[in-house]
Amino acid sequence: MNLRPRHYLTVADLDREQLLAIINRAIELKKRRKQGIPHAPAVAKVLGMLFEKPSTRTRISFEAAMFQMGGSVSFMPSRDLQLKRGEPLKDTARVLARYLDCLVVRTFGQEIVEELAKWSDIPVINGLTDQHHPCQILSDIMTVIEHKGKNLSELKIAWIGDGNNMAQSWIQAAARLGFTLVLACPDGYRPDYNILEAAKAEASMPIEIVADPAEAARDADVINTDVWASMGQEEEAEARKKIFMPYQVDSALLELARKDAIVLHCLPAHRDEEITDEVLEGSQSIVWDQAENKMHLHKAVLEWAMGLWPEAQ
Repeated sequence: MNLRPRHYLTVADLDREQLLAIINRAIELKKRRKQGIPHAPAVAKVLGMLFEKPSTRTRISFEAAMFQMGGSVSFMPSRDLQLKRGEPLKDTARVLARYLDCLVVRTFGQEIVEELAKWSDIPVINGLTDQHHPCQILSDIMTVIEHKGKNLSELKIAWIGDGNNMAQSWIQAAARLGFTLVLACPDGYRPDYNILEAAKAEASMPIEIVADPAEAARDADVINTDVWASMGQEEEAEARKKIFMPYQVDSALLELARKDAIVLHCLPAHRDEEITDEVLEGSQSIVWDQAENKMHLHKAVLEWAMGLWPEAQ
C-alpha cells in the first residue's frame, strides 16, 4: 500500500510540531556543515526542480542542499517541457513521479502546485507561488531563532510593505508557531482576507493589520520587508513606488524598534526603495545569515519530505 507523499505547499499544511522539527533539524544540519561532518542521506535520490519564475537563492540553495546530501538535481525550466505545448499538469506530474524522488515547483498560481501534488506519487514542495512562500518563511524563522532564541511567543515581528506571498506565509506561521505579528500595508495591498481570518481564528498571539508602519515597527524585535513589486507585477512598479514610499524601512523607522532589533529581507533588495542601503548594510541587518539558512532549511525540508531522517518516519 502506497502512503500519501509528504507535500509542503503552504505553512498551514504542517502542524506546530512538524514545523519546529524541520527548523530544529536545519539548525543541526547547519552545525554539522560548519564542523565539516559529511552528511549524505540522499545518495541515488534525484530532485526535480520545475521553475516558471527566475531564481537565484531558491534555485541554488535547493541544488546545493541536494548535492551536499549526496543526491542529484534535474533543473527543468517550464519553457523546455511539453507543458508549453499543452500537456496537462496531471500527465506531467505522473510522468515525473516515475523518474524523480521529490519535486520543487516555483510558479505563479498556487493552483499549479496543488494540481501537481494531487496527481504526484512523490513529494511536491512549493518553492514559491504568488500566494505562498513556505520554505522561505521557515528559513527566516530559523534565522530569528538563531539571533533571538527559541521562545517565539515573546517576540513581536513586524512586516512592512506589500501584503504579498511572503506576508501571507508569515501570517500562517504566526498562527501555527505563536508569535505576535503586526503587518503595515497600504489600503488595497493587504493580505488575502481568508488567509488572515483563518490564521486569526487559530492564533494564540495577536496578528494585526495596520496602515501606519510606525505602529508596526514600534518595540518590534524583528523588522521584515520585501520588494514592492513582485515577479509578474513589473508594469505596476512605478505606481507602487509612490504608494509604498511611506513604508520604506529606513533608520528612522528602525529607531522605533527595540534597540537589539534585527532586520530581515528575503532578497533581492531594491536598495533605497523598500529598504535603505544604510539599513541593509547596517549592524542590525542579518540578511546574509538569512540567505545562507535557506540551504540548510532546504536540506531539512527535503529530508522530511523523502523520509530521510529518523524523526521524519
